[in-house]
Amino acid sequence: MPIATNSDRIDISLEVKTAELAKKFSQILKKGDVVFLYGEIGVGKTTFIRHLINHFQKNNHLNLTEVTSPTFNLVNEYDVASFIIQHYDLYRLTNSAEIDNIGLLENQKEILTLVEWPEKIEKIIDNKIDLFFEYGEHLNKRFLSIKGLNNKELNATK
Repeated sequence: MPIATNSDRIDISLEVKTAELAKKFSQILKKGDVVFLYGEIGVGKTTFIRHLINHFQKNNHLNLTEVTSPTFNLVNEYDVASFIIQHYDLYRLTNSAEIDNIGLLENQKEILTLVEWPEKIEKIIDNKIDLFFEYGEHLNKRFLSIKGLNNKELNATK
């Protein structure tokens, strides 16, 4: 079970670094994990998710699919052979009743759940992994901080 551990800020300004980190991260994620992705629009959340999902697909010898942000349909689902990944984008939701209606975390133990804009969730979720994406002082720099991994898992991402 993950424990609350803070990481240093990881520079993901280059997309190749984002892809590399997503590949490492995919090696520690499993069915039942919940990952919250925080950050402003355009900071790299969906890019990270695309590389993450495509890496799972590549490892399972599946065709790579286009991974886009589910801003308008709220959730995209990807079968990566060993489990299902549900990718939520809560940006457009305005209240907790709307979140309750989309079935978020209903089958949590059977899927890997990725949630963009999780700050809209009022319910406290235990045992999750938090990814904090942020711009540097200049918008061409981007950083990622991770919370909710044990030291061994955290070191595997570096």
